[in-house]
Amino acid sequence: MTPIDIKVASDVDEDQAIAVAVQAFSTDPLMRWAMPDPHQFLEVFPAYLRAVAGRAFDHRSAYYIDGFRGSAFWLPPGISFDEEAAIDVLQRNVAPDRLEEILALMERVGKYHPTQPHWYLPFMAVEARFQRKGLGSSLMRHALMPCDHDGTLAYLEASSRENLALYERHGFEVLATVQCGTCPPLFPMVRKPR
Repeated sequence: MTPIDIKVASDVDEDQAIAVAVQAFSTDPLMRWAMPDPHQFLEVFPAYLRAVAGRAFDHRSAYYIDGFRGSAFWLPPGISFDEEAAIDVLQRNVAPDRLEEILALMERVGKYHPTQPHWYLPFMAVEARFQRKGLGSSLMRHALMPCDHDGTLAYLEASSRENLALYERHGFEVLATVQCGTCPPLFPMVRKPR
C-alpha cells in the first residue's frame, strides 16, 4: 500500500481543500436537506464551510491528502467557528421552515460541545471516488496525534450514520442523537486522549 501523504493546507491550498469537501458533502443528509437544490448547494456550501471551518487555515490545522483526495478542518483548543457568519449564510439561503429547524438543531447540539479545552472537527471529507480506501482513517490518525500528545479531548458532530463506525474505530463515543422536526439527526461525539 502506498503511504498517504498528508499536508497542512496553506492559503494557496484553501480553494482546493474546500472543493474536496463540497464534492464529498454533496450527498450529506443534513446539508442536502437544508439545501436540496443542487445549484444552490454548490453556490452556498463553500461559504458555509468557510464560516464554520475557515479558521483552521489560520491555525495550520486544515489538512489535505496529497492530490486533494481528502481534507479535514480542525479548530484547535480555544478557537471557535464564526457562528455569526455561519448563521448569516443559513438565514440568507435556507427556506424559513427548514431554517427554524436547523437553528434549533444547532442550539441543541451546542449543549454537547465540551467546555474544557478540545480540538473540534467541523468537517472531514474524502472525495467520493476515493472513499472506503482508508483515506479518512489516515486523516483522522494524523489529526488525533496532537490530541494524544497534549492529552486533549477531540469533538465532532457526525451528520451521517454511515460515518459513525469510522469515528468509533478512532475512539469517539456518541453522546446523543439530536434531531429537530424533519431534519436529519446529528450525532455529537467525543474522544478522550489516549
